[in-house]
Amino acid sequence: MFPDIEYLEWIIGRPEVAMYDLGTSDLRGDRDRGGEIVPAPLEDLDDPPTGASLEMQIAGEYGVEPEQVLVTGGATQANFLAAAAALDTDTEGDADAAGARVLVEKPGYEPLVASPAALGAHVDRFLRDDDYALAPDRVENALAPETALVTVTNRHNPSGRLTDRETLAETAAVAREGGARLLVDEVYAPYLPEAGDGPFGGPSAVDFEDAVVTGSLTKFFGLGDLRIGWVVADEAFVERARSISHHFHAVSGPSRTLAMRAFHNRERLAERSRTLLGENAELLAEFVSSRDDLAGSVAPGSTFAFLDPANADGNALAERAWENGLLVVPGRFFGDSERVRVSLGLAPNEMAAALDTFGDVLDRFR
Repeated sequence: MFPDIEYLEWIIGRPEVAMYDLGTSDLRGDRDRGGEIVPAPLEDLDDPPTGASLEMQIAGEYGVEPEQVLVTGGATQANFLAAAAALDTDTEGDADAAGARVLVEKPGYEPLVASPAALGAHVDRFLRDDDYALAPDRVENALAPETALVTVTNRHNPSGRLTDRETLAETAAVAREGGARLLVDEVYAPYLPEAGDGPFGGPSAVDFEDAVVTGSLTKFFGLGDLRIGWVVADEAFVERARSISHHFHAVSGPSRTLAMRAFHNRERLAERSRTLLGENAELLAEFVSSRDDLAGSVAPGSTFAFLDPANADGNALAERAWENGLLVVPGRFFGDSERVRVSLGLAPNEMAAALDTFGDVLDRFR
């Protein structure tokens, strides 16, 4: 019933042993191997006053009520629960995914395809437009009468392309007119050199009718060890997702407590992340522009990109890179075996060395 999620099986353990890491996309900065209870960025920071809750903090960031927030064990679980709630149309609580369809962008993050398939839904795909832009007309053309959910990422994973609110609004309207909800995984939405008006400074679909958004503390804040994610939607949808979540492990109390500390100090943490983001985005853009054997662009302000090597396919390049201690992600996990995803999430000096190694590996295919 549950298909393998090959990307997650492949990536486990690799960042920890890689000499050079161009696979980690979260803005971690340091090369923390774990073992500390309190993540380094949260050490010596104040906790929020008593009386607050994590749901209240997240709700305040999104401008919604706490009842519209479900805290989850990371964004992958958030996306699974969102898909399950969208497919659970039986008000008695019995799963009713048989015959339902989910429409997912391509290229795209593998769990967003595997999770609804595991729930019994038929998964359709629509192609992103040129340079991976989100095109509402392509969504409209790919909708079927049975489509219950349309799923996109913003920034787009794996290309880094950022979608503006106007396009998100149009896509949400197209999905709603077709009888579906729009799910936007927004873990990369705050990846902007300067903060905008949305949650954590990035664009959001949170206030569009029937839209569902997911996020986490893993990517922008680099706090993956906490395993804190969330679903934000209308209260009825969140309550349905909450009832489904009872079948899964609960989020630990220490993770909740440290997540509350992170939210209480989010401006300070965001400043740290944006400094890292700016430096690494510049490094990546300069590297790609200097290579005549790499096709593909780096979206403005993005620290990751989906690149097409001229002289090797993505699998061969990733394998050769790994043999040289370098981690890059094969594009097959996103639906395009010709490409690789390259991500700069660690300290700039480490990323510069990793890019030098990547260049050496590319040179060997000439």
